[in-house]
Amino acid sequence: MSSINAKTYEPTASAHVAFIGMGVMGYPMAGHLATAGHAVTVYNRSPAKAEAWVKEFAASKAPKSALTPREAAKGASIVFCCVGNDNDLRSVVFGADGILAGMEPGTVLVDHTTASADVAREIYTAAKNLGIHFIDAPVSGGQGGAQNGLLTVMCGGDAPVFERVKPVAMAFSRAFTLMGEPGAGQLTKMVNQICIAGLVQGLSEAIAFGQKAGLDMNLVLDVIGKGAAQSWQLDNRGKTMVADKFDFGFAVDWMRKDLGLVFDEAKRNGAVLPVTQMVDQFYGDVQKMGGNRWDTSSLIKRLR
Repeated sequence: MSSINAKTYEPTASAHVAFIGMGVMGYPMAGHLATAGHAVTVYNRSPAKAEAWVKEFAASKAPKSALTPREAAKGASIVFCCVGNDNDLRSVVFGADGILAGMEPGTVLVDHTTASADVAREIYTAAKNLGIHFIDAPVSGGQGGAQNGLLTVMCGGDAPVFERVKPVAMAFSRAFTLMGEPGAGQLTKMVNQICIAGLVQGLSEAIAFGQKAGLDMNLVLDVIGKGAAQSWQLDNRGKTMVADKFDFGFAVDWMRKDLGLVFDEAKRNGAVLPVTQMVDQFYGDVQKMGGNRWDTSSLIKRLR
């Protein structure tokens, strides 16, 4: 069974690219790049995943795996990266075996990790000192968006570099948008996560209320989904919340990591986030229930 779903790709010149990080997002994103006609070299901390990727996409143009980020980056015009957090990102970018050590001046590093704006600016500066370009480009759309090649990508960096990368990155994107200077992509992703936290809590309360009132909640969701209450969360998570299914999607642990980045940034810029802080504590309750890897929609568990 393929890790990606069929997509029609816009014609673009074939490029030699690398992808660092074969997690639930990176694996299908790299798959779309290969299927779109690019020569892709992949790296993963556990080599078995990289080797499995090469096997799955063996029919594409020169798929390869590498033993280090440096080796993967060698000869690539664009290096894509998607790992866990700031520390993971630094570990694959810097050092003798890091991405930057393998890149040539004039090439581009694009990071899809949801990380801090500070680390984005740090890498931008380090890369610039080597004549290498950098775009911070966190994504939204989850595992399904990655599999379908329909991610929303929020970018920070220099406009001419962004324009070079966009035609290639559209292989796995629905929208690929420059939000501003280095770090702006990460800040936009933080706005996204603040919205999601509030939306999921509201949806949880609504479904729990409707169930206690004896309503047919699948029918209710069908109806209110055609009105002002409609949202991606309602459309894609409402009925699985009714069915009490959470063994998929974006994990609670990852959401709390992202919200930690939000709170760190809020301390710097003075933003007040009372609802987001409350929802973060609720996610802490879900973790105590053993729901570390449950989808973020598992917030409703607290209300049952």
